[in-house]
Amino acid sequence: MRATPLLASLVLLALPALAHAQARTDATVLMSENERGRAEQERYGFSDAVIAGDTIYLSGIVAGRAPGETSLEPGFERVFRHIERILARAGSSLADIVDVTSFHTDVVGQIEAMSAVQRRLLGSPPPAWTAVQVTRLLPDGGLAEIKIVARRSAVAAAR
Repeated sequence: MRATPLLASLVLLALPALAHAQARTDATVLMSENERGRAEQERYGFSDAVIAGDTIYLSGIVAGRAPGETSLEPGFERVFRHIERILARAGSSLADIVDVTSFHTDVVGQIEAMSAVQRRLLGSPPPAWTAVQVTRLLPDGGLAEIKIVARRSAVAAAR
């Protein structure tokens, strides 16, 4: 019976340290390395990613077609390459992605292209994935937005 109050006291003493370990700081918030991208992030109040312990949360990245493109795959490829660069800055890689959430303006018309790129770049076994139909994305003309959760490598997490 006495162990329960002691355990509760220890947990309560540890809470402030745990909260601090998960707080957003300049060291755990990754802003865009691109001057224009960073200006947009500061204007709207978001970052490329936040590192919380051994988990990396990426903000959504919008895919679209470049002028002259007829296929959707190049747009998804660009997004995943951008995700790859952000994850590298956080000490991770595409192989460490555990969850993908994608928001599509035409989920039926876009799912095959995204799936093909995702299979090619993320490999097997696949991460968890939720695809959601939406009516509109920002910026206008965006076709899909991809949001990622990844695990930070043990070496990077120890730094």
